[in-house]
This record gives sequence, structure tokens and C-alpha cells, in this order.
Amino acid sequence: MDKLLQYFTAHPLLAGSAVLAIVVLVAYEARNRTMSAASITSQDLIRLMNQGALVLDIRKPEEFAQGHVGGAKNLSSEKILTAGEDFKKFKDKPVVVYCDSGSLAAAAVRQLQAQGFTKAFTLRGGLSGWRAENLPVKKAA
Repeated sequence: MDKLLQYFTAHPLLAGSAVLAIVVLVAYEARNRTMSAASITSQDLIRLMNQGALVLDIRKPEEFAQGHVGGAKNLSSEKILTAGEDFKKFKDKPVVVYCDSGSLAAAAVRQLQAQGFTKAFTLRGGLSGWRAENLPVKKAA
């Protein structure tokens, strides 16, 4: 312990950098774990849809019309702020949100969780991931 203390006093810049690197690593890992806990695979989405989950597509209506997961409802990302009022009956049921890549959906899930949705998830990889697995995409008529 004395040698460690001696090292810290002799090399404060290196010691500070090591401590900073450890803090950044822990924060990065914690963020990854919380993000992955809130995301599901395409296969999980299919299972949840069969159990009556609400699926929300937060892309623009034009993008939604060009192709979306069957059974998904189009909801603009601005309306996520009032989803607690619009979808009250789904607060304790699974709700899956997706966009093109999954990045915007994560923010939407955080908004839903703040409104009391206990089982809100993102689709890992978004619609791009869904298509990459050659799963069916429905187009608007």
C-alpha cells in the first residue's frame, strides 16, 4: 500500500489518467448493460407480438408507408411525449418501439419509461435489423 501511495505522489498525471480510464470504462459498461437490457431481438419481437404487444414505429409517415413491421402503429417521435395518455392500457404490457437503426427508439423508450410504461423495449437494429433477417415487411396500401 505504501508503494502505491508513493507511486501516486511521484506520478500524479499517470495515476489520474489511470483513474479516469477506469471511471470511463465502468460508465461505458454500465450504459451498454442498460441499453441492451431495454432492447430485444427480432425473434423476441415476434414472440411478444403473438402475446399482444404494442409495436410502435416512430419513423415519418412516408417511411412507414414504404414498409413496416406488420401490426405496427405509426407514431411520430413528437407524440411519444403524450403516449402515456394515448396508450394507457399498455402501461403494464410489452411495448416495442423501433426506428430505422434503433438509435431514436432508445430515447423514445426512455420517454415511455418516464411516463410509467414498465415493459418498454427497442428493437435491436431497428427496421434495418428486421430486414437483415429477411423478415416480412408490410407496405401501406
